[in-house]
Amino acid sequence: MLLYWLWLAQCNEVKDGVKAALVRRFEDPERLFFAEKQEILDAEIEGLTGEHLDVLLRHDLSAAEETLSDCAKAGLQVLTYDSPLYPRRLKAIYDPPIVLYYRGTLPDFNKLPTIGVVGTRHPSVYGRQAAKRLGGEIAAAGGLVVSGLAEGIDGAAMEAALSAGFPAVGVLGCGADVVYPRKHKALFQETERLGCILSEYAPGSPPLGWHFPRRNRIISGLSCGVVVVEAPERSGSLLTAKHALEQGRDVFVVPGNVDMESFRGSNRLLRSGAIAVSSGRDVMEEYDLLYPEKLLPKKGLDKPKKAEKQEPKPEAPEILKKKTIDNGNPPPYSGQNDILQGLSADEQTVMTAIGTGIESVDDVIAKTGLPSGKVLGILTMLEIRKKIVRHPGKRVSRRQ
Repeated sequence: MLLYWLWLAQCNEVKDGVKAALVRRFEDPERLFFAEKQEILDAEIEGLTGEHLDVLLRHDLSAAEETLSDCAKAGLQVLTYDSPLYPRRLKAIYDPPIVLYYRGTLPDFNKLPTIGVVGTRHPSVYGRQAAKRLGGEIAAAGGLVVSGLAEGIDGAAMEAALSAGFPAVGVLGCGADVVYPRKHKALFQETERLGCILSEYAPGSPPLGWHFPRRNRIISGLSCGVVVVEAPERSGSLLTAKHALEQGRDVFVVPGNVDMESFRGSNRLLRSGAIAVSSGRDVMEEYDLLYPEKLLPKKGLDKPKKAEKQEPKPEAPEILKKKTIDNGNPPPYSGQNDILQGLSADEQTVMTAIGTGIESVDDVIAKTGLPSGKVLGILTMLEIRKKIVRHPGKRVSRRQ
């Protein structure tokens, strides 16, 4: 019975991991509600304390009854831990929420490549543009964008997905009926219309500070992987990435300007082994084999067309290779088109400025005419993609 699920969910002193273990042991919260003290003790639930036991033995349904009434008034649905619709990925984490309150249309998380997109509430222009691009491209490829509906990176990624007519999911640190931040009222409504808004907090719950770190484990728990677009060293987005790693999820990072504080946290994740990405294509390619029938690589992604089933050219005999070499030195820019293939216009500009020798970073910036911060970010991305090599004295060259 739903009432008993709400009762267990609102035993706030009992940790979520303990609640999940109790449900697995007793199978039904109603049975747990009527269990005697010794029966609960005999279950030998790891982490169960005397304080937890006292809370469970109060047998007070008044808060649950009030919550059930509030859900009806607010038009909220309740998803319980035992429901076949409960996301399997989320169920598998150590401390899953026992119930989720939601409004809108609940997607089938079990059948969709779900991607969390997170970042700072105060992004740079570059970070905001990157969040929009990735959010739109991931959704257009068949991925489900999940974020926190917060200002900045979260909102930008969700807006892009929704603007393209695709669903997205907002996970709140307050009740699913509470619009927070207020300026996102339109985004809140559009998310509910095309996707859904969900929360583990009861209707009317305010956006308290400690709710958001807890909320982050749900974003990562729902996801196959989490993209951190832009995050300073002290950022809730890094906590989401930490949860993702603990839960066995992929962590992706959009490389940013190494001189900007707002990218220091996310760039640090790259040194820890996160996957560098610059487009939704980069993210979704990780899940081609897992979701072959769900991904839509031709919709909205900048993925270059595969060769028209051309057979690879046969390897030339060694003697012919020798003759080719002996027929003279290649021109200075031989193979330039191959080097620049698949790069954006700005990346091609930077590669052209580097030329075929070793060039100082300052000269590259001067030759491109682009903002220095943008060039530095592009150089970082090119280095990660093994297109360039850095040399002592702030110099770079193309990788041979």
